[in-house]
Amino acid sequence: MNGTSKGEGTGVLEGAVIAVAGAAGPAGRATLLRLAEAGATVVGCDANPERLAEAVDAARYAHGGATVTGETIDLLDVDATRDWAKRTEAEFGRIDGLVHLVGGWRGSATFQETSLADWDLLEKLLIRTVQSTSLAFQEPLQRSDKGRYLLISAAGAGKPTAGNAAYSASKAAAEAWTLALGDAFRKEGGEDGPAAAAAILVVKALVNDAMRAERPNAKFAGFTDVTELAEAIAGVWDKPAPEVNGKRLWLTPQP
Repeated sequence: MNGTSKGEGTGVLEGAVIAVAGAAGPAGRATLLRLAEAGATVVGCDANPERLAEAVDAARYAHGGATVTGETIDLLDVDATRDWAKRTEAEFGRIDGLVHLVGGWRGSATFQETSLADWDLLEKLLIRTVQSTSLAFQEPLQRSDKGRYLLISAAGAGKPTAGNAAYSASKAAAEAWTLALGDAFRKEGGEDGPAAAAAILVVKALVNDAMRAERPNAKFAGFTDVTELAEAIAGVWDKPAPEVNGKRLWLTPQP
């Protein structure tokens, strides 16, 4: 967990500059809040400008004085994503993290009912966005003394179910891509080991207060609350890069 006490803007994230892709959803909002609380400058992006503005305003309001910005970026466009990374580094002087929270789910009752249209959508949301952000942010993260690329993934990537073929395959591909980035960081570090890290935080699924309110009798067994995820994200910076680079960090029991 993060060594920063809640409410204190001190610790390893004080002054860090962290980009959050998919910042407008429940996990994104929780992450913006936690990183701002820890003293980081947080640069969010999302495809939904209205929800992004709400998330940015909430983080700013909760932590007066925190620098939290938002921008609508087409993460399917690698050149636009590179421009975002360049602008961010030019404005703030560094980039210490990219948290990839772009999500999406499609499934079916049976394997035979799988729609390849679901694959077409999930390939864009869950793979192409990872490709764009990793390629755009690799070099800035290597220039940092604490660069971290964090992918949020699902346990189903390694244990797919019949009705989740498209989703699980997309997540597995995104994990493989992220691990390849980790290998690039390892090679760049040479004998001294990687200075930056690419890691995967694995959950069964995520839950938030709105979901609980909608389904008050549901147990959400094994789900990770978005605030717990945000805490775990912040805590990755507490560990040395070689300790987390190329690793799957499980927030749910490993199958």
